[in-house]
Amino acid sequence: MTATLIILGIVVVTALAFDFTNGFHDTANAMATSIATGALKPFTAVAISAVLNLVGAFLSVNVAATVAKGIVNLDSYDLTGAAADTDGQALLMVVFTGLIGGIIWNLFTWLLGMPSSSSHALFGGLIGAAFAAMGSTGVEWSSIAGKIIIPAVASPIIAALVSACATFLIYWVTNTIPNKAKNEHFRHGQIVTACLVSLAHGAGDAQKTMGVIFLALVASGHAVADARIPTWVIVSCAVAIAAGTMSGGWRVIRTLGKGLVEIESPQGMAAEATSAAIILTSATGGMALSTTHVSTGSILGTGLGRRGAEVRWGVAMRMVSAWLITLPCAAFVGFATWWLAHGVSSFTNVATGAIVDFVLLLAMAALIVIRSRMNPVDASNVNNDWDPNSESVDSSMGAGSDRKEPVAAGAAPVSATKAEDASAPSTAQEER
Repeated sequence: MTATLIILGIVVVTALAFDFTNGFHDTANAMATSIATGALKPFTAVAISAVLNLVGAFLSVNVAATVAKGIVNLDSYDLTGAAADTDGQALLMVVFTGLIGGIIWNLFTWLLGMPSSSSHALFGGLIGAAFAAMGSTGVEWSSIAGKIIIPAVASPIIAALVSACATFLIYWVTNTIPNKAKNEHFRHGQIVTACLVSLAHGAGDAQKTMGVIFLALVASGHAVADARIPTWVIVSCAVAIAAGTMSGGWRVIRTLGKGLVEIESPQGMAAEATSAAIILTSATGGMALSTTHVSTGSILGTGLGRRGAEVRWGVAMRMVSAWLITLPCAAFVGFATWWLAHGVSSFTNVATGAIVDFVLLLAMAALIVIRSRMNPVDASNVNNDWDPNSESVDSSMGAGSDRKEPVAAGAAPVSATKAEDASAPSTAQEER
């Protein structure tokens, strides 16, 4: 087996791993509001989202083409001439180390419960790795500005404005309907809109990994730049993002569903309908839009559109800060890991450099997962009340939220009867 095939295999596995992290990191974009309002049970919500992510991945390949040809400057590499093997391996390493940047940033922000953009983490990693390999000429700056940077700035603002208007109109039109009946009706509508967001997420985000794998195939000589995305790439990316979605991603779901705005069902439906419309429109135009930015902007807009709604601006500012540093931080990881692999390769060979980076990625992922188990978030506690003094999942689910008051001697236990248990939440839930 040649070094090129070894690196290609590592790149494909790593790309599908990124797709998996994209799935669980961004489940919240589709299902956070439906889970928060009780329109869907947590496990039901993620199962529906997983199926629709799978279906959505087959709707279009326009975004995949943008990722494959619009970030790394392919003209910087000789993929057909005498230097094809050397330049092909160099491009594979750019793709591989760019993926590492995306995965590490996804896992880190998932640990904090921050809904940052998986798409921009991937783009940042690729930009950093391409810059390390070829300098400024290795990056397609004009394409990045037009199809990534400008939409990243505009999309959450547009989503917030549209969602705020929709929320205001919903409450204005239904102001004579009792709140309880209103919420019950809109919960049914939320199921439909949440499904649309999941479909849109699959149509947009799965394609980004398709584009990366296709770029790797071009680099290794197994495809030409103008060819169609192979069917096996589409199927494997669809399955990977669906599997990741099925795993839950509860930490980010909690932040979007409970930490940003206290959401009622009419707000949830307005946010989801806005997100689905914007994401599906952008996907057909080949714009690599961030579903996280759109969904977060939509949820924030519902807080602005409903009179008396509470918007936790501290949490919102942390999200915006994460958005601003996503590209440069992921780019730094891509840049650093490219140089690490390059340094190792100078003493051995390029395949060994790729293996060293892959082992480092596994070690970092293991550390983050172990740390997450200290304050676990799952289907059983994702809807617990948010501590108003907390600005992240880690603090809202910390040890302080699990404290129970001691029971005085002779006092009746909290759950004295089955009837009391059925009619009131547990002490632990109330304290949370």
